[in-house]
Amino acid sequence: MQEIYVENLKEVIRNKRKIEKALSLKLTNKGKNVFVNGDADDEFVAIEILRAVNLGFSVDSALDLKDGEVILQTLNIKDLTKRHDLERVRARIIGTHGRTLKTLSNLTNCHISLHDNQIGIIGNTNLMEDAVQAVTSLVQGSKQGNVYGRLERRKKVKLDDEFDMEGE
Repeated sequence: MQEIYVENLKEVIRNKRKIEKALSLKLTNKGKNVFVNGDADDEFVAIEILRAVNLGFSVDSALDLKDGEVILQTLNIKDLTKRHDLERVRARIIGTHGRTLKTLSNLTNCHISLHDNQIGIIGNTNLMEDAVQAVTSLVQGSKQGNVYGRLERRKKVKLDDEFDMEGE
């Protein structure tokens, strides 16, 4: 049995059955502490799902973590920059009406969420490197257009590599 503190308890309670059914385990809560009881592997995945929900991901996005190829990576903005105007840094990541965050998610094929000074990324292990690099570049002050261009070039190179492999 493992325990984790959950800030967004409403989201967990609302989707409790879905999580329990997907992982075949039992969730109980006492206050904002959630207890996970089940198989060790399922408990580990459930803790990762609850961490993702804490970072602001929807339960549906967090359930992607059941797949062994998908991982949750967290980055702290304070570790990536020496700037003290963290509100401005967070605004750069979110963009106007959330457009930057949405574009990053689309270009990297990863789910990206921002909660306080924590950035959460859920994605395939193969795609995670590009997503982390893009977010790090944005936090460190790169222009959004340059970051998008780099991601599009990387995506094109990966597609060309896959096409070449199929052609052989």
